[in-house]
Amino acid sequence: MSDKPHKVVVAMSGGVDSSMAAYLLQERGYEVAGVFLRTGSAKPTGADTHLSQEGLAYVDSPEDRAARYARCGGYCGSPDATDARAVAQKLCIPFVILDLQPQFDRIIDYFADEYLRGRTPNPCVMCNEQLKFARLAEYTQQVGADFIATGHHARIDLQDGICRLRRGVDQYKDQSYVLFRVGLDVLSQTLLPIGERTKDEVRQHARRLGLRNWNKPDSQDICFVPDRDYAGVVRQRRPEAFVEGPIVDKAGNEVGRHEGLANFTIGQRRGLRVAMGEPVYVTRLDVENNTVVVGTKQDLASVCLSASNVRWLMDPPIRPLRADVQIRYAHKAQPATVEPVGPDGVKVRFDEPQMAITPGQAAVFYDGDVVLGGGWID
Repeated sequence: MSDKPHKVVVAMSGGVDSSMAAYLLQERGYEVAGVFLRTGSAKPTGADTHLSQEGLAYVDSPEDRAARYARCGGYCGSPDATDARAVAQKLCIPFVILDLQPQFDRIIDYFADEYLRGRTPNPCVMCNEQLKFARLAEYTQQVGADFIATGHHARIDLQDGICRLRRGVDQYKDQSYVLFRVGLDVLSQTLLPIGERTKDEVRQHARRLGLRNWNKPDSQDICFVPDRDYAGVVRQRRPEAFVEGPIVDKAGNEVGRHEGLANFTIGQRRGLRVAMGEPVYVTRLDVENNTVVVGTKQDLASVCLSASNVRWLMDPPIRPLRADVQIRYAHKAQPATVEPVGPDGVKVRFDEPQMAITPGQAAVFYDGDVVLGGGWID
């Protein structure tokens, strides 16, 4: 048997979690290479997307960095890329930048199109499935590596040939929800070393190691909407989503006017500019009639949802099953019955009413901390 260490490509975002993922895997004896997935608009050339003949033997030298600064207009000095490179240097591991901007543009289009349809998208789920993990798997194969790794707070078990995606041990940072559409074929070659630790443990370990980003704040925004101006992104891409129309109560009475459905999402209270003597919330977006429907908080409650385009991380069930179902990133999964419908749909009936079930968001099914699958709420 060969004693040669396994090679692993680590997606390094510049944050503390992915930096510590690289360190922990190196500490375990893996041959580690760092990859920064570039989704910005600056044009990289040359060594930024270099695939050397030696694969993981490519080293990011000071000469390479100086040349890149001249070629890509300083992008390679952006805070995230700079932090990722600095950690790679400290660990003495190869480091490359892969350009994903052309493909990432499709994710932004999906985001805008969902708002145009009166839905509230989750671009992180889509990006993980269609772009980040797919590109990492492709690159890993190109350079002859054995594994992918990221800094996600989630865990993967591979026992007796069965791969399971599990929640991370830090319940407040768990990211398994946004990974449910990554296929088992990719998950089975993925390492998630951060999932076994709390965020505080990760930060303190990084501080002891002297990593420059040990106390870097977590990103709270969608990466292409840093100022949380979701409507601004949609307006730029799909201006037809902003047509004035009525705001009506549940009886159909007009109570106000809106400037475009893309300004709203289910459960929204602020920005309605409607006075009805009690707090009102968006309860439905009627795309066909360009109408915002509002109601009370009680009107937001529902025990049922339907979801389509379901992906299972197990053998697809043929009869109803019990599961805990999570309907948004910050939602605590609740007990429900999940009934298969057709080839890729489900109906979910919760034991107790849930607030603001939102079309376009993901419904993810859990058995304890194990992800069973999930789909898009219709």
